[in-house]
Amino acid sequence: MSDLKDDISARRDVSGDDEAGGRLPARARPERSGMPALERWLTGPRVAGLPEVSADRTPPLLSFEFFPPRTEALEQQLWACIRRLETLRPSFVSVTYGAGGSTQARTHDTVTRLVRETALVPAAHLTCVDASRGAVDDVARRYWDEGVRHIVALRGDPSVKGGRFEAHAEGYANAAELVSGLRRVAPFEISVAAYPEVHPEAASARADLDNLKRKLDAGATRAITQLFFDVETYLRFIDSCLAAGITAPVVPGIMPVSNFGSARRFAEACGTRMPDWLVRMFAGTETDPQTRHMVGVAVAAEQVRLLQANGVDEFHFYTLNRPDLTYAIAHILGVRPDPQVETPKA
Repeated sequence: MSDLKDDISARRDVSGDDEAGGRLPARARPERSGMPALERWLTGPRVAGLPEVSADRTPPLLSFEFFPPRTEALEQQLWACIRRLETLRPSFVSVTYGAGGSTQARTHDTVTRLVRETALVPAAHLTCVDASRGAVDDVARRYWDEGVRHIVALRGDPSVKGGRFEAHAEGYANAAELVSGLRRVAPFEISVAAYPEVHPEAASARADLDNLKRKLDAGATRAITQLFFDVETYLRFIDSCLAAGITAPVVPGIMPVSNFGSARRFAEACGTRMPDWLVRMFAGTETDPQTRHMVGVAVAAEQVRLLQANGVDEFHFYTLNRPDLTYAIAHILGVRPDPQVETPKA
């Protein structure tokens, strides 16, 4: 019997079951106003949960953004992402175009491969930067001839990082002019960009909204927003859009966060506010990718569920060529894979 007691005592010392063994004391319940816990829990206002998604509700339309790969390994990652998300039957998928047109060839190769090898509807990003009208029109005409029917028309970022946009002497001066030019080339479906937190170079929120309306009036089909994290920011923005006479879809652009540091730098570069609550959510996950991944799903799921509860039924996801977070959030929204589309083997 004494041997058993000695064994239990020894295990306590090793595992830290008491202070001598190094066990941390239990976290004490914080003092809060001196009120008993249950009474305190019942004194605040009741917060209703998000409405249940009914079984007969039509799932939202989804679209996905990819970027063209720079290496063979990244190309394999991209195509694994495409094949995974293809099963969700998105309304279209877009492929980005680097600053100053730096990825033009890779964008073209990815878009035309999507036409040849998938049933997806590809949308090629096209910008005004460092190109004449004739050169841009030739690229658009080539896309049309190769079966591409959707363009994401953007002014584009300057080729020099941190510089300001300067139109080519013979080029399109802005995205509205680009939309008009594309309409003359062929009857493309055209998406344009919208900025719930105002474009960094806009003179004012009103000027930015007027610019969006010019793009839509020029013939764009829809607008896709820059990423945002505060749902109220987006809802106020679409209120302003409607008041300005905009009735085309202004689709929320959602970026599930898998790497908080990268997301923060990206948000700062494009003028998106990173809310304090989001910073706190990811605090301490820098070296814990599994927890970071789960927090990313939770944050984006709450964002899209709130938007869905407010009537939004179309979402555009910035996938960063990583399918898992987007796939999980699509599932939460009620989107299920099409059994007729072959699921890629793990």
